[in-house]
Amino acid sequence: MSEKQPAQSEEQDEGRYRYYVLALLTVAAVFSIADRLVLSILLEDIKAEFNFTDTELGLLTGLAFALFYVLAGFPIARLADRSNRKNIVAASLAFYSAMTALCGAAVGFWSLFLARMGVGIGEGGAGPPAVSLLADYFKKHELARAMSIHTWGAVLGTGFGLIAGGALAAAFGWRMAFVLLGLPGLGLGLLIYFTMREPPRGRYSPQELNTDQARFSATIQSFLKNKVLMYTCLAWALVTTIGYAMAIWLAPIMLRNFEMDTANVGLVLGLTFIVGGIPGPVIGGMLVDHLSKTDVRWRAWIPAIGTLICLPLYYLCLTAGSLTAFLGFFVVGYLFFLFQNGPSIAIIQTSTRTGERATAFAFALLFNNMCGQALGPFVIGVTSDSLAPTYGAESLNMAVLGTCFVAGIGAIIFYLLAAGEIRKQEAGLAQPSAG
Repeated sequence: MSEKQPAQSEEQDEGRYRYYVLALLTVAAVFSIADRLVLSILLEDIKAEFNFTDTELGLLTGLAFALFYVLAGFPIARLADRSNRKNIVAASLAFYSAMTALCGAAVGFWSLFLARMGVGIGEGGAGPPAVSLLADYFKKHELARAMSIHTWGAVLGTGFGLIAGGALAAAFGWRMAFVLLGLPGLGLGLLIYFTMREPPRGRYSPQELNTDQARFSATIQSFLKNKVLMYTCLAWALVTTIGYAMAIWLAPIMLRNFEMDTANVGLVLGLTFIVGGIPGPVIGGMLVDHLSKTDVRWRAWIPAIGTLICLPLYYLCLTAGSLTAFLGFFVVGYLFFLFQNGPSIAIIQTSTRTGERATAFAFALLFNNMCGQALGPFVIGVTSDSLAPTYGAESLNMAVLGTCFVAGIGAIIFYLLAAGEIRKQEAGLAQPSAG
């Protein structure tokens, strides 16, 4: 009995500690998304100062960040799959926070482009090791829910970036908004470095899924053959295109279509993201964890259903004539849209070997960022500029709407394909990637 009690106590302590880790990584995600998306609420101020076109704004919000996010993500993810992940998260967080502050010193397009490039490099090193850490703190049947809670960081970060960015810009100007949002992340990096423990790698995985790391070329080949992973990566990239389209362009749309200033748009839109975004990921994750016990295909069916429901709601939002209708349709649509985020990440982690998880997430982010954040905002910017003579201030609405529908239909198709492959993989008819 005396031997059992210390073991039980240790297990309880570990159970509580993993939620501390989840909370820390979620707060880190808040800073990551806030630093990434604060630019959206500042776009109109920056456009006015430098006389940028929507195409140039699309490049700053998309390619400047996403290309280098992806380029940095792979080597850092490979390092994370064989070394200390929490140290990598801490260092990456400190770096992208400093680069966010540096955005405030921009003197034109290229200086701002380079600073945004630095933000992308830093954030590229934070995401893959973070989700790999969580996969070793939470068991498989708990992972979709844990990943969904972790996505609160994206929701809160979007809301916080808009609210704080708008308020700071109104009070101190857009340059100081970057500085004051960037600096707190340096302190959080230190907290992670000194208080987070590195867990045993792969402790909740079957014995045959060892932690050995294959050659990079062999790993990529195994990913390309893994149909569950590939279909999920493609689906997630397309829904991410929708997510970034709304997160980046809704603030400029509101400023152009409704009589509001930057501070009010940031406050109202930021709260809207939070109200719709807090329940959405958790409901999606809980539905997947519950329903997948009876049929594993629900892991991909729930994301498909959420995407299908959000599309008509986004249409009603972007064509609304009043601010109340605009925000109301968006908040409900955003709730259903976020059904996919946690389950998508969980599928990516559970369909690959433990020694490849950070690399698998970086692989997913290759599709995610090149499609969702590099190409998507640029295409929307070009389309908006071309439609401006016909639609005027509503040209941006039309560009975002068309992009959302094309991406959404594609995502639903790929999620349905992934569902069938998940059942095969679980039945042993298809194997996770092998090195």
